Amino acid sequence: MPLSPGDSPGFLLWHATLRWQRDIATALAPLGLTHVQFVLLACAWWLNTQDEHPNQLALARQAGTDVKMTSQVLRTLEHKGLIEREVDPADTRAKRLRVTDTGADLAPRAIAAVERADVRFFQPVPLDDAVALLGRLAHPET
Repeated sequence: MPLSPGDSPGFLLWHATLRWQRDIATALAPLGLTHVQFVLLACAWWLNTQDEHPNQLALARQAGTDVKMTSQVLRTLEHKGLIEREVDPADTRAKRLRVTDTGADLAPRAIAAVERADVRFFQPVPLDDAVALLGRLAHPET
């Protein structure tokens, strides 16, 4: 017997995800970033702060994004002056990603905006519970 929508974990997750995505989009709009632009910029910025200059594939893996879509979004971030692609001296076919000074200024502000939106969104649930559940759902093999 099928579950009613209100009893279906998948249906509830769908609605929660839609609400969360709207909240994140609203938080990022004043900064001129879409959610996926934010994720890629934030991941590249974080990796750069760890003295890593990833190529597109490594960034896509870090962010959990499709490689082709990552390439398209990186092109947009490059046009916005937030990321630069530099030829990898070890492999001239590959490009290393470096966040520009403008991107390095924007990334932490965007992260703070998203974290504020997350605090509001997850407020009804204890943080440790939310992190534990989402961690298990994101990485069921661990």
